[in-house]
Amino acid sequence: MFDWLIVGAGFAGATLAERIATQRNEKVLVVDRRPHIGGNAYDRYNDDGLLIHEYGPHIFHTNSAAIFEHLSMFTEWRPYEHRVLGMVDNQLVPIPINLDTVNKLYNLNLTSEELPAWFAARAEKVDPIRTSEDVVVSVVGRELYEKFFQGYTRKQWGMDPSELDKSVTARVPTRTNQDDRYFTDEFQAMPKHGYTRMFEKMLDHPNISVMTQTDFRDIQNEVSFKRLIYSGPVDEYFDFRFGKLPYRSLKFQHETHDIEVMLPTGTVNYPQTEAYTRVSEYKYMTGQVHPKTAITYEYPSAEGDPYYPIPRPENAELYKKYEKLAMATPNVWFVGRLATYRYYNMDQVTGQALATFRRIQEALPLDGVKSNVITEPRFVAAE
Repeated sequence: MFDWLIVGAGFAGATLAERIATQRNEKVLVVDRRPHIGGNAYDRYNDDGLLIHEYGPHIFHTNSAAIFEHLSMFTEWRPYEHRVLGMVDNQLVPIPINLDTVNKLYNLNLTSEELPAWFAARAEKVDPIRTSEDVVVSVVGRELYEKFFQGYTRKQWGMDPSELDKSVTARVPTRTNQDDRYFTDEFQAMPKHGYTRMFEKMLDHPNISVMTQTDFRDIQNEVSFKRLIYSGPVDEYFDFRFGKLPYRSLKFQHETHDIEVMLPTGTVNYPQTEAYTRVSEYKYMTGQVHPKTAITYEYPSAEGDPYYPIPRPENAELYKKYEKLAMATPNVWFVGRLATYRYYNMDQVTGQALATFRRIQEALPLDGVKSNVITEPRFVAAE
C-alpha cells in the first residue's frame, strides 16, 4: 500500500516525491516508462567517459532564490553562463541579437546609445501583436527577422512564425548592449556532478520506491495507492477523449570526436542552413577535462516523444477541455509540462511542483502528525 503513486520521474515527479516523503512521512511509488529517472534532464556518461545530456543541452537558470536553494539540497553547483552563436550570412554572431551582432553583420560601429534608433528605423508597426512574426518585425524589422527567426522557427515548429502564437519569439530578447549571455537570470549554474546524480539524491529516501521501464497503465490496477500525481500527457490520461494535443519532437545525433574542443562556444544555432537547428558541446557546460569531446545535433521532428506544446489558439482551446476534466478528477494532481500543456523551463516546473505541494498540505492536513525528517532548504556553493 502506497499513499501516493507519482507518474513521471522528472522535475515535477521527483520534487513532489521528495517533499511528500520527507515532510509528510508518507510512502510514495514513482513510476516512469523510460529506463531512467530525470526525465528530459537525464544525463549519462557515454562509452568514452564523457558526460552528455541524452535529450539535448539543459542549462539551469532561474531568478528564484527559493527554487535555487531548494535544489541546492541535492547538488552542489558549477557556475555556468551559457553563450550561443548563430551561423548567419556565413559568419558566427552572438544570439540573442545584441550590439556586436548588428555591428558584425552590417560592418558598422554603432554604440549602445545609437542602436535603438537603428532598430526603430527598421521596425514595422504591428497592432495588435498576435503572432511570433509580429513580435520580431515590430522590434527589429523584417530583414533581421528573416535572418534569425523565420528559418529557425520553420525548422523547429514545422510552420511559419506567422502561424504561431506571439509567446514563441517573445522568449528571445533583443539587446542594445554587448551582453552575449543567452540568459540573464540571477542564478545560472549546472549541477556539479550532473542532473542524474541530483535526481538520485532527491529520490533516495526510505519512503520512496522507484520503478523505471514501467507504464502507469500497466500497474495502476496492480498497485494499491490512495492518491495520484500525474506528470504525463494529460490527453493520454483521459484516453484522448477529445483528440490528441499536438506537440513537436526532437531527434538527437550524439557524436564523440578525438579533439579536446570542437565548437567556439556551448551552442551554435543554424537559422539559415542545415536540417538541424543547433549543435552543442557539453564540456563547456560540465567543465569536464577529457582528451575527447562530445557534441549533439538536434533535428526537430513531427514524430517522437512530446517535447514542445504547439502554441496555437485551437490547441489552447483543446487543452481547456482536458483541463476541465482534470480539475473535476478527485485525488489526482496534474503537474508538469505534459500534464498542463505548457512550455516550462526546469525552474518553472520545480516551482509548480513546490506550489502543488503547498496546496496538498492545505487540502490534506496531517492533523498534527509530524514527519520524521524536516529538511530546511539551504544554499550549497560549488568550490
